[in-house]
Amino acid sequence: GSRGLGYQVCDDALKEMRRCPEKYHIDLPDRQLACAPIESPEGQRYLAGMRAAANYAWANRQLLMWQTREAFSEFFGKPWEKLQMNLVYDVAHNIAKMEKHIVDGQEKLVCVHRKGATRAFPAGRPELPACYRATGQPVLVPGDMGSASYLLVGTEQALVETFGSTCHGAGRQLSRAAAIKQHPSQAVRRQLEAQGIVVRATGRDTLAEEAPDAYKDVDRVVEVCHQAGLSRKVARLRPLAVIKG
Repeated sequence: GSRGLGYQVCDDALKEMRRCPEKYHIDLPDRQLACAPIESPEGQRYLAGMRAAANYAWANRQLLMWQTREAFSEFFGKPWEKLQMNLVYDVAHNIAKMEKHIVDGQEKLVCVHRKGATRAFPAGRPELPACYRATGQPVLVPGDMGSASYLLVGTEQALVETFGSTCHGAGRQLSRAAAIKQHPSQAVRRQLEAQGIVVRATGRDTLAEEAPDAYKDVDRVVEVCHQAGLSRKVARLRPLAVIKG
C-alpha cells in the first residue's frame, strides 16, 4: 500500500479542511469531523493527493508481486509463467471512486470513499473487468497470518444498502501499540512456526503488530457480511504452510 504517503496526504488535507465547514457553511455534528465540497479547490487537492498515493500503492504492489515471482522461480527452477503465477486481481482498500448510484430514487454521480471497506459490485456493472462482469466483483477479505482469508463476490444487495461496499478485512481488535505490549515478536514467531507458517520480518515489532490475536475472528466477520447479503462467500484460503517430512 501507500503506507506513510497515504498518512501524509490525509494529515495535510485535515489541516486545510478544518476551516472549510465555516467557509462553505457546512453544519457538522462533531467538531472532530472535517470536510470540503468535492468540487472546491480543497476537495480537488485532496482527491489529487489521494490518487497519487493510490498510484504509488499500485506500483508498490506490482513490485512486490514481481519479487515474489522471482523468489518462486529461483526456488522451483521454473519461470513464473510455467508456475502460473499470474495476477488474478489487484484492488485498493482505501480509495475514493467516482461512481453512479441510486440516491433518493435517482441515479447520481457520487464520490464513494471506502476506508475500512472494499468495493463489492454485482455482475453486470460496467466498471468491472470483462472477465468478471458475468460473475460479479471479486472481494478479498484478509484475516490474519494464523487463520485464514476469504474470497467473496459482490451482490445487488450491497448496491442497495452500502453503495456497493463490504468489509475489507477481519479488522483489528488490538491497536498496534497494544499488540506489541501483549505479544513479544519471538512468541508470535514460535506460534506460527508450530503451525508450519514461515514468516520473515525486518522490523523488531512488525510480527507483534500483526499477531493473530490482534485481529477479529475472520470467520465470524465474513459470516456477518454473507448473512447480511453484502457479499457472498466463495472460498476460504489458509496460509501457505511448510510440511516437514
